[in-house]
Amino acid sequence: MQLGAGALAAAACPAGLNAWQGSVCAQERPFGPPRRLTMHNLNTGEMLDALYWDAGAYVPDALAALNKLMRDHHTGEQHVIAPALLDALSLLHGQVEANACYELICGYRAPGTNAAMHRKSRQVANNSLHLEGMAADVRINGVSLEHLQKAALVLRRGGVGLYPKSGFVHVDVGPVRHWQGT
Repeated sequence: MQLGAGALAAAACPAGLNAWQGSVCAQERPFGPPRRLTMHNLNTGEMLDALYWDAGAYVPDALAALNKLMRDHHTGEQHVIAPALLDALSLLHGQVEANACYELICGYRAPGTNAAMHRKSRQVANNSLHLEGMAADVRINGVSLEHLQKAALVLRRGGVGLYPKSGFVHVDVGPVRHWQGT
């Protein structure tokens, strides 16, 4: 899913302002550049390229698409994914200057799924931020897990867990902390 900026930019720029530079209204610049996330959900095979922030606001259709993509693949349950998590992931992707998209291992986790996973492994927190749509387990092809982890730690947006044997980095927007799992 690609959501274009044209219609939103046209609505955001008053007709009388006429301050277009390229496709961006000068009035939009204080809000910063558009934010995009491209993800491949490894469990469902779904791909998404979503412009989720544009013209100073989150794009509702893109947020809904990200909620769906990051759903609990065991149950199909969806939850609102925290915009702060999306922002952290977008910023992190830029920090590591990756060409490839995120590979999503786990986004939202339904309570029953989390409880079952916790029973199998004590590495799964009983009150995981996955339950609140505030965490994602990700990797990026061509970017080492250690590099991704270090870049996430520098951002100080929340928790960062490195899981080298499992092949992902946990990123959340809870308290700033870090750990290493397996």
